[in-house]
Amino acid sequence: MPDTFRLTLAQLNPVMGDLAGNAAKALAAWQEGRAAGTDYVVCPEMFLLGYNPQDLVTKPALQIACMEQLQKLALETADGPALGIGAPVMYGDNLHNGYFILFGGKIHAQLHKHHLPNYNVFDEMRTFDSGDLNGPYVLNGVRIGSPICEDAWYEDVAETLAETGAEFLVVPNGSPYRRDKYDTRVAHMVSRVIENDMPLVYVNMVGGQDDQAFDGGSFVLNRGGKLAVLMPVFEEAIAHVTMTRTDDGWAAEPQPLSDHPDAWEQDYHAMVVTLRDYIHKSGFKKVLLGLSGGIDSALVAMVAVDALGADNVRCIMLPSEYTSQHSLEDAKEIAENLGVKYHTVPITPARDAFTASLAPMFEGMAEDVTEENIQSRIRGTILMALSNKFGEMLLTTGNKSEMATGYCTIYGDMNGGYNPIKDLYKSRVFETCRWRNTHHRDWMQGPEGEVCPTRIITKPPSAELRPDQKDEDSLPPYDVLDAILTGLVDNEQSVDDLVAAGFDRADVVRAEHLLHINEWKRYQAAPGTRLTNCAFWMDRRYPIVNRFRTGR
Repeated sequence: MPDTFRLTLAQLNPVMGDLAGNAAKALAAWQEGRAAGTDYVVCPEMFLLGYNPQDLVTKPALQIACMEQLQKLALETADGPALGIGAPVMYGDNLHNGYFILFGGKIHAQLHKHHLPNYNVFDEMRTFDSGDLNGPYVLNGVRIGSPICEDAWYEDVAETLAETGAEFLVVPNGSPYRRDKYDTRVAHMVSRVIENDMPLVYVNMVGGQDDQAFDGGSFVLNRGGKLAVLMPVFEEAIAHVTMTRTDDGWAAEPQPLSDHPDAWEQDYHAMVVTLRDYIHKSGFKKVLLGLSGGIDSALVAMVAVDALGADNVRCIMLPSEYTSQHSLEDAKEIAENLGVKYHTVPITPARDAFTASLAPMFEGMAEDVTEENIQSRIRGTILMALSNKFGEMLLTTGNKSEMATGYCTIYGDMNGGYNPIKDLYKSRVFETCRWRNTHHRDWMQGPEGEVCPTRIITKPPSAELRPDQKDEDSLPPYDVLDAILTGLVDNEQSVDDLVAAGFDRADVVRAEHLLHINEWKRYQAAPGTRLTNCAFWMDRRYPIVNRFRTGR
């Protein structure tokens, strides 16, 4: 029996549907592992296809293509270590979330995921069939058990593997980021280690896929739950791990642990990664956005520059007669600080034309939100025209508070292909700008220092669609509103619950009303970075027409 077993953990970033490209990444990791003398190279769950594939995985042609690519990859990795890689597989009449161990030029073992997550962004019961409980597979005389992602969150799969002779666990994952999720993952994995008295290797995917960020952070736990290896977050990485047989069983040789930053940095990094990958994986290279001099567009501009570089970001100021001088100055200052291309396109001529065209129909009627929305829609049309002309994806800049209450204009400031701040409440937008002003990291392509002018952070927020307009004319102060929305959206609390917690009933009732009547807008909103457990899109699915209210 061997006394050592070498693993290569391949924390990699796949591209959805790029079977050949993902296989090439796996092959490169395998070659690196072979050069290091490894026994087993481990890629994440569903890596060959990408994750989360949603209904794409149900296409028969795709399933056939995946099997063909697996067979090709098995031949390419025949002379060297085993390669573990996730892919969908038809087994009889059932479609499974599968994991394949390629060794000696063939499929050495095939595993099927047993527990299918069906909550938040996960919908695996819609697409996959549950596999039977798997036993361990043998590589170089070592019996290894591999619960696939969700399988390791439950006791039964790991327990079955231990009872059937597994000597340690290797868990391939496609686990997306949400704030503070790492601690939850580790807690579950420590439970599996302690219950079964064996080490556990956790390999996670990294990169952005639509709204989801995969944060990597792969790790190895020794018996007793002691952390032996910790890989970085949001970065592709390869780690070679040596397992040694001791009198008490297998143990991983400890390595220096990567530093995992706090939630503020991880949220910001998630926005950068998802925006970068959404743009590049969609075939774009450059973006543009409307830069108003306000804090939301300022933050989106910073994220865009850190993700793509200043040369690939274009900012447009679209002033009207209601645009304040300080907004003009602030927008120009942050554009200069970031080093982006910056243009000014006044909307007054277009607005005058709309006013003249509509005057006969609007005769005798007072101005209201209609005229405000026309301004926003003119801006949206201009920005989309520039996007079409220059081939640059338009970014939209609405925060979660605005998305929740509908304080945004459909076909206006909601225009765009992606929104990195979609899951940040307004109060968190302020703090994130402060954080970026005082922190810089190697993965940021933007400049160091106070890139966001202080006045943008401290001045009262305003849409500037009428004279002296302030957001708080229409909404409660953001610290109050965001606390109410957190209760209604993230915690599913009722109006009575929040009133009992000390909030004004009228504010809570109005917030609940706005939340429900604006569902239709969110159905048409651009995708954006998921940061929490209740982001708008796949986490929270409500009917558009809905009369139920908790506050009557």
